[in-house]
Amino acid sequence: MPSTKTLPLVKDSERLESRLKEIPAVPGVYLMRDESDRILYIGKSKKLRNRVRSYFRESQNLSPRIAMMVQQVREIEFIATDTEAEALALEANLVKQHQPYFNVLLKDDKKYPYLCITWSEEYPRIFITRKRRAGSAKDRYYGPYVDTGALRSTLHLIKRIFPLRQRPQPLFKDRPCLNYDIGRCVGVCQGLTSPEEYRKIIQKVAMIFQGRTQELLDILEPQMEEAAEDLNFETAARIRDQIKGLQSLSAGQKVSLPDDTVSRDAIALAADTQHACVQLFQIRAGQLVGRLGFMAEIPPQPPLANGGQELSQSLVKDGQKLSQLSLSSPPWQGGERGGVEAGAILQRVLEEHYQNVESVEIPSEISVQYELPEAEILADWLSNRKGRKVTILTPQRQTKAELIEMVERNAEYELARMQRLSDRNSQAMEDLAEILDLPEVPRRIEGYDISHIQGSDAVASRVVFIDGLPANQHYRHYKIKNPEIKSGHSDDFASLAEVIGRRFRGVKEEASSATDFITDLTDKEEEFSDLGNSEKLTTLSSVSHTISDKPDLIMIDGGKGQLSAVVAVLREMNLLEELRVVSLAKQREEIFLPGESLPLPTNSEQPGVQLLRRVRDEAHRFAVSFHRDRRSERMKRSRLDEIPGLGHHRQKQLLAHFRSIDYLRLATPEQLAEVSGIGPRLAQQIYDYFHP
Repeated sequence: MPSTKTLPLVKDSERLESRLKEIPAVPGVYLMRDESDRILYIGKSKKLRNRVRSYFRESQNLSPRIAMMVQQVREIEFIATDTEAEALALEANLVKQHQPYFNVLLKDDKKYPYLCITWSEEYPRIFITRKRRAGSAKDRYYGPYVDTGALRSTLHLIKRIFPLRQRPQPLFKDRPCLNYDIGRCVGVCQGLTSPEEYRKIIQKVAMIFQGRTQELLDILEPQMEEAAEDLNFETAARIRDQIKGLQSLSAGQKVSLPDDTVSRDAIALAADTQHACVQLFQIRAGQLVGRLGFMAEIPPQPPLANGGQELSQSLVKDGQKLSQLSLSSPPWQGGERGGVEAGAILQRVLEEHYQNVESVEIPSEISVQYELPEAEILADWLSNRKGRKVTILTPQRQTKAELIEMVERNAEYELARMQRLSDRNSQAMEDLAEILDLPEVPRRIEGYDISHIQGSDAVASRVVFIDGLPANQHYRHYKIKNPEIKSGHSDDFASLAEVIGRRFRGVKEEASSATDFITDLTDKEEEFSDLGNSEKLTTLSSVSHTISDKPDLIMIDGGKGQLSAVVAVLREMNLLEELRVVSLAKQREEIFLPGESLPLPTNSEQPGVQLLRRVRDEAHRFAVSFHRDRRSERMKRSRLDEIPGLGHHRQKQLLAHFRSIDYLRLATPEQLAEVSGIGPRLAQQIYDYFHP
């Protein structure tokens, strides 16, 4: 590990020159580290020595972002590879692993959905998801798609065209559901088709999301004609309907280009001070078959350095001041915006995207809004994967330039929509803070609700909104454990008290431990100051997690009674002074505060009240859906399931013999033992169950 007293390489010419001579002129990846051994930047090059040396040339016109990074570099490491393609793949993996501050990082944004095909399963499923899971490597994800409605419509139409597995779990144990009878499924749940035959159907569906619809049509048409010649008119009619459905699917997707036989992708972006919104249009056979969306983060300020002091927002080089460029003052100069090169953002998105697709999905031509810094390496890597030449170009005129303008315009619309949503949420949180007289805006709001039917299957929900948006990863379900709450006897007050007690049990002790830990660090300031910045952040992150997990506001779905029950629990745990809690009544959208008999004077159309309503409605939806799932599961279970040793087959035999549970309950052990497969011991167990 380099010493904290080591000078930056840019100020130590002797050590810099020595280090540069050690770097070979071969393909590979280089890593630049700061005084705390933290990785600042990871890059790749066809010739490592030339690329790394270019950062330290006085004549090199570096961007403000890279110039700022160079001032902090204390050490340079490199990993040599055999080819440029290996360097590209290695760089992508290292960037994902280390998340260097000065690299362009794609945001894991769950706003854009994917379509997943679970090839790892015997009978693959097809579904829409907003989370790209790191499960089996065989599973394939397509997307992320910008237009969620269009994706759902496409999948709905595909399920009408092809007989696909419709449910994750079988609806019945011994027979297929209605989807099989109407031709929407091939009886996967009962094994009425082989895995091989079903996978052939899924392969056709996969071709649609790969942008190979025309290729699929070229395959289906001869199959239809062959079936008709063999007088297999039912099969021919089914294939004909599939062809018509696929043709309707691609209707209206025509894009006017002079050479519509070439498969191409077009990519462009729009950005503000914090994020870049990137859109990628997939055009196959002259048709727009996919519109993908990505988000890239633009660092708002430099990282901490020099013992925790902020780095200067500007640098001086060759007598000129380099400052971060303003995003609000276009045009971009040299493809630069906010200190981050537009071309670098586009390249990062393309590398990430094409690493996760099959070779048949790589187009022959890629049109980009700005020149890429490593276009040659990316083109060679894509050409090797595809098996034929892939061209990357920056159109300047005519139809292809108009295509890029269209993609950029859509990226600007999406960015503007996100900005409006962010402004609306900020306004709502500020208004809510004013309504409730909060010292700060409530960034984290937790909402709670209870759901049951006269006490049966009683459950509760917790939803979390962060910065005005749902944070699904923090949602929780609760099963009410109070033995007094059962069918015929409900108690929402006691249920809420139980849930709040379970949620915040131990929070006081954890917060106290965190405070003691920080105090202890303050007492040992000299030891703590010897740590590098990365070690300090790692040490404090675990402490801050407990504190940041506490909500700024708790919202209870209900009136004064529900609020009083929650307040009593928080007071008992000595948390009432630390946690702010309110309730929102449904009828008049009235907000109640602890200890107040009258609701706050508010307007239901105020942004802050509307935010509380969104939290309340989401908590209600989440609780009701869980209650319905539990009730449905209970109703599908037979009372016989509760008898140990009595499996599904024996249950069927008993019901076939006695015709109903009522007659079964009246049977003696001897009569029960007359049923095939029911021995005297099991018969006695069944009798004892019904006669405790």
